[in-house]
Amino acid sequence: MASLDTVVTWVDARERLPRSGTPVAAAITGRYPADSATEPEADTAVGEEFWLVRPMVFVTLHRSENGAEHRDCFVDSDGVVRLPYGLTSDETVTHWAELPTLPGGMTHGVFGEGVQSALQDAWGTRPLT
Repeated sequence: MASLDTVVTWVDARERLPRSGTPVAAAITGRYPADSATEPEADTAVGEEFWLVRPMVFVTLHRSENGAEHRDCFVDSDGVVRLPYGLTSDETVTHWAELPTLPGGMTHGVFGEGVQSALQDAWGTRPLT
């Protein structure tokens, strides 16, 4: 069976950003919206604080559907834009890591005819004939 271990190296988004177009794992911090029925309205922060990992793409220039232009930002599959930590944003990216290669391979994607043989190699079995 192919080795399925991988090592993740996290990079502090305050120190360095990925190349434009790079798909990454992004560690995001922010607050979930407050539940108005249980959260008191005050000058303090409301909602639950979080820090989680999401797949995103880093781009040096992104235009949102509403026409807003964003620079040096991380964008998820839903088009949500998050800025590097320290910049003004409700949710920010604290760290990022390059996505691992596919199991048992050296690439991040296989398409078309190569998919089944790549899967079989990762599972350590021969294709069914």
